[in-house]
Amino acid sequence: MTTTRPAPPTLPALPSSPHRWHRPLVAVSIALAVLTLAGIGGALFDDRDLLGHAIWMKPLKFMISFALYCVTLAWMLSLQTKARRLGWWMGTVVAAGVAAEMVLIVGQVVVRGRQLHFNMSTPADKLIHDIMAGTVYLIWTAVLVVAIQLLFDKPGDRALRWGIRLALGTTLGGMLLGNLMFRATPAQQAATDATGREDFFGSHSVGVEDGGPGMPITGWSTEGGDLRIGHFLGVHALQLIPLVALGLVLLARRYAVLRPEGPRTALVAIGAASYGSLIWLVTWQAQGGESLVHPGRSTLFAFGSLLTATIVLSLAVLHRARRTTLD
Repeated sequence: MTTTRPAPPTLPALPSSPHRWHRPLVAVSIALAVLTLAGIGGALFDDRDLLGHAIWMKPLKFMISFALYCVTLAWMLSLQTKARRLGWWMGTVVAAGVAAEMVLIVGQVVVRGRQLHFNMSTPADKLIHDIMAGTVYLIWTAVLVVAIQLLFDKPGDRALRWGIRLALGTTLGGMLLGNLMFRATPAQQAATDATGREDFFGSHSVGVEDGGPGMPITGWSTEGGDLRIGHFLGVHALQLIPLVALGLVLLARRYAVLRPEGPRTALVAIGAASYGSLIWLVTWQAQGGESLVHPGRSTLFAFGSLLTATIVLSLAVLHRARRTTLD
């Protein structure tokens, strides 16, 4: 007597329809994409420098980063099945906040030619600094509300749901890493003690002054630690972790071992944990005054251990899934 093996689980469709995406966030993303083209033109024809770097580079990086952030959140909000009105308002808060931030960044850096971060040397600089800080926390709070909503919602299959939840949690933590930069350097503290004025407060570099030699495009320090690296990786967890979940859905169309939700969910969790550990690692490295491109033995050992653990755990999940599929 022959037995019929049950059909493999049906794969979820790739969500969702673009017409359901959050329109204000999409509009801001499109505006930033257009502004990016203008910024590239500015970078080509505007030869001004600020802190040793082309004056358009910082705005350009923010334009691209914000555009990716907004379009990803617009997609995530389209997956909501509960409290969609609240989600719409939170997305609109983020869109308005990002638009305000971008206006202030371009105005401060390109129009005024002034240092953007840590600059409180004039009343106008301090006002811009304070408005930007308040807007960032407003955006963070709105994203936190969305994260809480999606924690109790069930968009997509289980692997995608957890990919979105872990991405939102990681990006919220990554945004908070920016607070590590707001500490007075020894030179700033000495200047404050001597003058009684707090003209500059904070730095993204550790062990060296801001504005020194940096990596192409990112500008991350090649001589000392740079706290922007962990912050950047944390913020863009919003895109990378869900991409792992969606990539596994595509791979599952070819590899039967990935078709059940269980293995894909486990792999997404492993990927998110490894990515979070990488954020911690580069932040720890930066706080030690060590450049990303000149890692010490401890950093290399930690990275090797993280990579090994990620590979071993992933292979274990795939091996178990394969045995289950064959049984």
